[in-house]
Parts: sequence; structure tokens; C-alpha cells
Amino acid sequence: METKAYKREQWIKKREYILAAAGHLIGLGNVWRFPYLCYKNGGGVFLLPYIFFAVLCGVPLYLLENTIGQLTQEGAITCWNKVCPIAKGTGYAIMVIQLYSRLYSIVLAWALLYLIYCFRATLPWATCNNPWNTDRCVDLTSANWTAVHSGNLPVNWTSENLTKSSASEFWERRVLSMSGGIEWELLLCLLACWVACYFCIWKGVRFTGKVVYVTAVFPYIMLAILLVRGLTLPGAWQDVVYYLYPEPSRLADLQVWMEACAQVLFSYGVAAGTLITLGSYNKVENNRYRDSLWLCVLNSCTSFIAGFAVFSALGFMAQAQEIPINMVVDSGPGLAFIVFPQALAMMPLPQLWSVCFFLMLIMLGLDTAFAGLETITSSVIDMFPGTMRRPWRREIFLLLFCSACFVIQIPLTTQGGIYLFQLVDYYGSNGACMLFVSFVQCVAVGWAFGAERMCDAVEEMTGQRPWFIFVLCWRCFTPLICMVCFICSFVDYQPLTFGNYVYPDWAYYLGWAIALSSIVLIPCWAIGKICLTKGSLRQRLLVLWHPVSDPADMNETELTPISAPLPDMLSILLKGCQNKSTSDNR
Repeated sequence: METKAYKREQWIKKREYILAAAGHLIGLGNVWRFPYLCYKNGGGVFLLPYIFFAVLCGVPLYLLENTIGQLTQEGAITCWNKVCPIAKGTGYAIMVIQLYSRLYSIVLAWALLYLIYCFRATLPWATCNNPWNTDRCVDLTSANWTAVHSGNLPVNWTSENLTKSSASEFWERRVLSMSGGIEWELLLCLLACWVACYFCIWKGVRFTGKVVYVTAVFPYIMLAILLVRGLTLPGAWQDVVYYLYPEPSRLADLQVWMEACAQVLFSYGVAAGTLITLGSYNKVENNRYRDSLWLCVLNSCTSFIAGFAVFSALGFMAQAQEIPINMVVDSGPGLAFIVFPQALAMMPLPQLWSVCFFLMLIMLGLDTAFAGLETITSSVIDMFPGTMRRPWRREIFLLLFCSACFVIQIPLTTQGGIYLFQLVDYYGSNGACMLFVSFVQCVAVGWAFGAERMCDAVEEMTGQRPWFIFVLCWRCFTPLICMVCFICSFVDYQPLTFGNYVYPDWAYYLGWAIALSSIVLIPCWAIGKICLTKGSLRQRLLVLWHPVSDPADMNETELTPISAPLPDMLSILLKGCQNKSTSDNR
């Protein structure tokens, strides 16, 4: 008896895809990374390398991945069977990177714990009257700043050997439980975050399309509120200047260009498979070309505007403490969970602004989390469509996967959890991995599939042909930049440290193993397929270099390369998708 096949889902409305893509693009990096990098790397001058990499790497890769997903109607792994079979290892590399990225759920747990504490009469990170505080604690909301600057109290409250701010002690001793033991409240928050992620995507994109109306729109509302409030604070405009104050000499620093490239890749969400996955749920005729350009502009503008919200609040804090802005600015978790909460605690109605800020963080993180989770789920389902598209198979797989991730992440809620998180985050999803994946994707599309053919595919599906600059980028500029930056990332390698803590040697070895675990899958897959494919070496390379002739009935070991011109090849691809849909509806 023939097993019934179930049709692959699609977005019900186009705006649901736009909101989901925008939610994935606008993440924590826009709030806690870009403003700091802009300030650190020359202010307004940093925008030059940022725009350079955005134009030549970010936008071309964003359009490329969206096009691959929409053209093939497949997830991040199986899509390469229809584009360049020998590059399928990039899909498995992306899955490994996504698995490491699931550790970001702990950031959601941190934000949720802070949000719960926001509803207290007194914010716990604003005072030193808590059980976790030490004798070194300084309440910066009511400290005597005359005494501080006269020498009776040390100014550098971030130093381990001097005083600690109340916000620092709350973060280190209460949230991270660095004083010892298991933090059960944080464990419950982590569980709640995984439950939320599960129910956001458990029924597929038709349900997720409704969730993004809240998770994608709400952060913009909160960011607008915080921006208006921040710019009306005393001292805000004076210190916003530090955010964009240009230092042209910084353009000669290689580190500035490397950080700009990494920020573009992280911010645009490329080499993560999510863009391919979200695009694969579009109708084939959707105008992704226009959508991609506008979404990229939206992402960069949001990063830029978020800097004003961040630095206006930090400027107010610096003026209140009568210290330079460089003593309060920070990046990453330090900005989101120490510096910014401290600034909010010094404002009138601190609970209100803290609720707005942490709700924004939760929504930003939740969008990114369930988009990555959908990438993994969709890839597994597309690999085994006959089994995984049957009723309840998706829900069961997702439940098991989320449960396993939660159990694995329990150590992150313990005393040494932050050190483990930093290790996996630094090596598991670093810029070098994404650069190499991006390089292989560009070579596969620009040279194997054909950049002109890809442009023809976009034109035939949308009626709008991409600019010729995209052909140059896919074939030359983007892969060249990615490979140069990939090599420079090893030349400019800096061992991971966390504050004053230096990791042991075995941790660095483990870190390199984590970093290479995704990269090595690409050549390993290519070599394995060459060995397993029949024919001479030239025939094997020809077969694996070109897309298959019949994507609907493809056999992994018997592939036939396409040598027809683009219109015929595109017709074959589209016909394959239509045949697949027809068989699904039987």
C-alpha cells in the first residue's frame, strides 16, 4: 500500500515571511554589539568598513541564500542537491553551527530572570541590601560621587580588586551564581524559554506566521520607546557624540575591518541556513529580490538607530556618575545585564524602563532562537519527508530535540556556566566558520550553478533581474573577501579570556575542536561523495559539480548533471517542485 505524502508548508501571507525574516535579522547583536563596535573602532569611521562589507558581502549573500531556498523549495541541507551536490557539506556544517548556537537560549533565560525581578518595589541590582552582596558593593544610584572622586571611594568599580557595583554583583553572584551552587530560578527560566520556543514553531510556519506578529513587531515598539526616553535624558546628546565621533586613523587597523566583517555576517544572519529555510516556505514567484534589499536596509538602519538608544542612556549614566563615557560602555552580556540595567535603575520610574528593555531583549532573542530551531527541524524533515511529514512526527521530533537541548544546557545554570557559554560561543559560531561556509556557497552558486543562471532564475520567478553587481559579487568579490578574512582571522587570532580569567590549555584545544567540527564537514562530504559516485574521476566531478536533472526523483548515488541552458534547467527545477507537490497531494 502506497504511503501518503504530505505537502510541504508555505507562508499563508507574504507579510508573515517579512516579519519572520525581520525578526531573525534584528537580534541581540544589533543592540549589544554594533553600538559598542562603532564606538570602539573609530566612531563614524567604522561605518565605512561596515558599509563596504554590507554591500559586497552581506547583501549578496542574503539574496543568494533567499534565492536558493525559494528556488529549490528545500531546507538548508537538501537544497544543495538541486544547486551543487558536492557542496552539500555546507548544509551539514550549518547544522553543526546551529547546534552550537542553541546555547543562546541561556541569554533568554537571563533576560527572563531580570524581567521577573523588574516587578519588585526596588530593583535588586540597584541596591546593596541583598543576601548576595558583599562588603565591596557600591550602590551607584545613591553613591556620594563627591566622595568617589575625592578618593574616599574607588572609581573603577569593575576591577576585581576594588569595589563592585550593585549591578555587577547581581549579575555575577545572583544570576550567574558565581558564588557557588545551582541556580534553580535560572533553571526554571531556561525551561520556560525552551517551552516558548517549542510552542512558537511546533505546528509549522502556518502557526509561526501568527507568532511573528508579536515577536517581530514588539521589539521595534520597545526600541522606539527607549530611544525617545533616552534622548530626553540629561547628558544624552553630549555623550551620543562619542558614539559617532570619527577617528580616521583607525581605518589602518586590521582589527577594525575584521570586526566590521564579522558584525555584518552575524547581523545579516548569513551562513546559518535560516535564510534558506525561511525563503523555502515562499511561493516560487515571490519577489525575493526586492524583499531582500529592503530587509538588509532595515537591518543596518536598526543597528545604527539602536546605538542612539544605547549611548543616550549610557551618556546619562556617565554624567550622573561624573565619569567619562569609556568607563561605562561595554559590549555583549556586560552591556545588556550590567551597564544598561544600572543606567535604567538611575532613571525615574526604573521598573517601567527595565520592563521595556528586558521585554525587548526577550523578543529579539526569541525570534532568533525559534528561527534557528526551525532551520534544524525543517532540514531534518526535508531529508526524510516520507516519514517526518506524517501527522505528529514533527511535533514529536521537536519535543525530543528541545528536551535534549534543555538537558544539555543545564550546566549553563551552574557556577561555571558562563565560562562554558563563552567557550562554545567564541569557537562554535565564530566568524571564521561563517566565512568559510559563505565562501563555499559563493563558489557553488557563482561557478558551479552559475551566477548568470541564478540571475536568470530570479528574473523568471520574479520578473525583476538583479543588478550586474550581484554577478560580480557571487563570482569574485564576495568569495575573495570571505577567503581573505578567513585567513586573516587566523593571523589575528586572540585566545579567549573572560575578565581576568585565563582558560586552561585543554579548553583552547577543545575550542579549536569545536571550531573545526563544522568546517571539516565540507571537504569530508565532498571527498566522500567523490569516492562513492560511479565513473571516472572526471565524470564524478562533473556529476557532483552540476545540479541534478530530476530533483523530484533524485537518487543520491545516480546523479545526472544538467548541461542544458538556463531556461531548460530552470524549467526542470520548477517542474520538479510541481511534480513533488502533485505527488504530495495524491
